[in-house]
Amino acid sequence: KKSVPRNHLFYVAIRGDDITVKSYKVESRITSRFCHTTVKSSVVNSGPNAQSIGFNVQIPKRAFITNFTMNVNGIMFVGSVKEKTVARNLYAQARARGKAAGLVRYRTTHNDMETFKTEVHVPPGSKIEFELHYQEMMQRKLGFYEHSLYLQPGRLVPQFQVDVYIYEPSGIASVETPNTLGEHFSGMAKLTSSKDKAHVVFKPSLQQQRKCENCTTSAIDGIFTVKYDVLRDSNAGELHVSDGHFVHFFAPANLSPLPKNIVFVIDVSGSMWGVKMKQTVEAMQTILDDLTMDDYFSIVDFNHNVRCWSEELVPGSTIQVAEAKKYIQNIKPNGGTNINEALMRAVQMLVKASNQGMIDPRSVSMIMLVSDGDPTVGEIKLSAIQKNLKKVMREEFSLFSLGIGFDVDYDFLERIAMENRGAAQRIYTSHDASDQIRRFYSQVSSPLLRKITVQFPEDSVSDVTQNHFDKYFSGSELVVAGKVLPSESTTLNSTHTHLYYLELDAALAQQQHAFTGFARQMWAYITVNQLLAERSLAPTAGKKRKITQRILTLAVEHQFVTPLTALLVESEEAKERLLADSPKDPKQGYKNSCIGPSTSPTSLPGNFAVGNILMSINDPHFIVHLPKNNMDVCFNIDSEPGHILNLVSDPGAGVVVNGQLVGSKRVEEKEKVNTYFGIISVFYQPDGIRVSVSTDRIDLTDGRNNHSFTWGATADITQDRVKVSIVKDSKVMVTVDDKITVMVLLHRVWKKHPTHVDYLGLYIPSNNQYSSQAHGLIGQFGQEPEVRVFNLHQGADPLKKEATMEVKGNKLVVTRGWQKDYRRDNKRGSDVFCWFIHNSGKGFIDGHYTNYLVPRLDSFLPLPL
Repeated sequence: KKSVPRNHLFYVAIRGDDITVKSYKVESRITSRFCHTTVKSSVVNSGPNAQSIGFNVQIPKRAFITNFTMNVNGIMFVGSVKEKTVARNLYAQARARGKAAGLVRYRTTHNDMETFKTEVHVPPGSKIEFELHYQEMMQRKLGFYEHSLYLQPGRLVPQFQVDVYIYEPSGIASVETPNTLGEHFSGMAKLTSSKDKAHVVFKPSLQQQRKCENCTTSAIDGIFTVKYDVLRDSNAGELHVSDGHFVHFFAPANLSPLPKNIVFVIDVSGSMWGVKMKQTVEAMQTILDDLTMDDYFSIVDFNHNVRCWSEELVPGSTIQVAEAKKYIQNIKPNGGTNINEALMRAVQMLVKASNQGMIDPRSVSMIMLVSDGDPTVGEIKLSAIQKNLKKVMREEFSLFSLGIGFDVDYDFLERIAMENRGAAQRIYTSHDASDQIRRFYSQVSSPLLRKITVQFPEDSVSDVTQNHFDKYFSGSELVVAGKVLPSESTTLNSTHTHLYYLELDAALAQQQHAFTGFARQMWAYITVNQLLAERSLAPTAGKKRKITQRILTLAVEHQFVTPLTALLVESEEAKERLLADSPKDPKQGYKNSCIGPSTSPTSLPGNFAVGNILMSINDPHFIVHLPKNNMDVCFNIDSEPGHILNLVSDPGAGVVVNGQLVGSKRVEEKEKVNTYFGIISVFYQPDGIRVSVSTDRIDLTDGRNNHSFTWGATADITQDRVKVSIVKDSKVMVTVDDKITVMVLLHRVWKKHPTHVDYLGLYIPSNNQYSSQAHGLIGQFGQEPEVRVFNLHQGADPLKKEATMEVKGNKLVVTRGWQKDYRRDNKRGSDVFCWFIHNSGKGFIDGHYTNYLVPRLDSFLPLPL
């Protein structure tokens, strides 16, 4: 199977020409800025054997999945959104009864997208139809609403079509279909439009899809975009009413941007070294050029110390901007991270400027924080930093946070931004990171109004919600939504002259382009998003519980997959179940725990699932798959750098696999050093052959000769009964006597990283043929133990269940959590849902983990334990 491509809408796991994609259709219906998208595909297993077929969709992070269905040879799988704990329990019951139960994964990727993916294993001749629905509100940025669809069918498709229908009752000002798929498809998107409707269709023929005239590969690979804006007759905005709900849009035209006072707070700690700093500097060069003489600014850069380019705000003159750009260009990252003091210094600058009368009363004041890591110097407690900031920030100040990469605690940056009238954005360390920073800045750097006030008669509407741009308006759009009480008039008033009012129910019923009930769904969408934001800032546990309950009620009623709900996909009579979980911040939960089901594909009745790995190890986290019990168990080993752990010791087969630990680079003297596998050794005693894989090279020794290979080349070597296959800069496969296979993955970090080191991951498949004498941290599970999990209950973390596990005569308290499997995606990995064993696997492994320490890389484990 191919590895899953990134940034694409659809992917079929293929082997040769054994899978045929019959159709691929995407339809979006946008009604008053609210969009419902449907993705459909029909696929046939045209090969002679059973195989796995996958369906992947990239959707915007701001979208909510509302349903997913599959039709597999006439068996319908239908989805329904339930409270997460309810959905997981039903899913667990299916697994416990031995029913087919698989995973529909829904996880964070990058560039503001998330991946929805599932995989089914079907016999030859099978026909599968996938259908996914999701909803999102269009966001107005820089004068346009932009709708993007990520298309990558993977091959030529006889029936390929994309339809985007737009219905805007107030009228459409303009529609554009920029050619974002490349010159190959220039002019193929057809647009028809009238005063209030537009239809864009993209329907390339089979021949037009080809990369070249005689090619068998598809040229469709990228983003399909539609941009539009609406007519606005009044600066008071427009009001749409439908299905007992209203939505009020306010986007004034012809307003000049207000002057701004901005302090840039830039992380220059050691972890910013290299590409991160280079891209930040590139972005800042452009951002500083955007300043005008009416703007005031300064720069605070920080590592373990805090420095100010200027202790006071200065005007954005050409001379000052040039000096600031020169200062930024000369920054050399090093040291720790003192976020608290840096933010305090920035606030002090704004306060001082305000007290001295330097700030124009019409202007807006903001702080823009750019950081890639957690605080390590000064105040390091996140809650304390949040409290300190809230205490000193004035009502007229806003904070915007940019979190670079996956090491940053994005939840924290988002909390402090939202609590201080701002917004946050994760910046992914890809080739366009500097563009991501510039785009975010452009969205918040042109304030039009200091404050928008919308007032309603107290008894005429309920459940009024609005977005967070309540202190200043940044050129996008204010949206207010609510329920219209049936006992009152639907006339709503505003402090801004009169409203453009429009009753939509009758009009919607006659519109082919629209979908009915949009206002009800949009109101729920806005409300759920606002409640999720309020939940993260809840001051007490009681307040958080109340908000949580309201989110659950709305999400289930309106069928939204949120961080608190999940999509349970069931076949007829609920004989088979799949679970779609919402994404989790990549920074959270991976190191010591996991949340989500098994990563094995769904096996439909009468078939078999693809072979699973028996266990995997990553820096060093163990995942043990127990096929008979159909569960994954994970644990960590908390050992020391230099220690050698025995992983497999099989005197009967004459094979031993050991791993030596290396430590991370120290940052602070008192910090615990993280450990990783730095060397993996496979020793075959009968032929005296040892394969030693390190992060630098691969050595093969037969007792007489030593062959050394670098990671810079692909090679295949056979020495007696040992085969070694090296894939350049990626992995090594070692096979002994055609019975036992070991795969070692290489994980690189950039050379000057202040803390991280290169390390190895180890994967051993479940079909290895050990002797009855096999043992070791991994080898002992060649004989699967009896395991029983019961007494499932709420844990300390409301999103992580706990249970009791009975294994090897022990009763253990276990926690549901995530771990990582890097076989398919070496950079980000895929998530494995497992029961986490605490205390270095105590009670699950035989003896104590120290019993598995051996003196040399070719040492067998002394028995008995």
